[in-house]
Amino acid sequence: MYLQFISFWGGFWEALVNSRELFFEASQLTLALTAVSIFIAIFVGLFFALLKISNIKPLEWIANAYIYIVRGTPLIVQIFVFYYGLTNVWMISGFWSVSLGLAFHNGAYIAEIFRGSIQSIGKGQTEAGRSLGMSQALTMRRIILPQAFRRALPPLGNQFIIGLKDSSLAAFIGVSEIFAVATTQGANTFDYMTWLLVSAVYYLILVFLLTLVVSLIEKKMAVSGDE
Repeated sequence: MYLQFISFWGGFWEALVNSRELFFEASQLTLALTAVSIFIAIFVGLFFALLKISNIKPLEWIANAYIYIVRGTPLIVQIFVFYYGLTNVWMISGFWSVSLGLAFHNGAYIAEIFRGSIQSIGKGQTEAGRSLGMSQALTMRRIILPQAFRRALPPLGNQFIIGLKDSSLAAFIGVSEIFAVATTQGANTFDYMTWLLVSAVYYLILVFLLTLVVSLIEKKMAVSGDE
């Protein structure tokens, strides 16, 4: 048993070192998927958050329906719908299918984050803006949204991390991100456990880096808010 343990971990470290270039490229693709999908999801989420707090019933219904559909269906189904649905209309790569699917999914959760943070701003802020002659839209853009974004940053950071890990589902439509590379190497060597652990190391590194970036942004915005 002891010799098997030593042999396994020896093979793991060897795989980790020898595959660094392969997984470095896969990590870049994973980061690209995450960055593109989250960038789109922020705008999608903000749009549906504004619809939900608009006090216009049809717009609220549209936002609620979108959020309900995303919450009620598995992410892998949403990605497959984008992949097989969009490719019937446009020639679109697996990368963009996954990016749009992840953006569609994360947008619903980001919408609820933005909605909560916007509604947490006191009504006095809106009244102050209107008393200065600002329109409702201008008050929202210059006064409410900057404060709301600062409050939304911690849960947004968590959603970004979830989005990064969810990008592993891109493997199911042939996008060579970290999980896809790990399963391919596992199939080639008949040693899935070693390669899945290698992929876990890279995910942990990326999550650590993303957490660090979000923490730095939080500190910077906290300082600018105090000023």
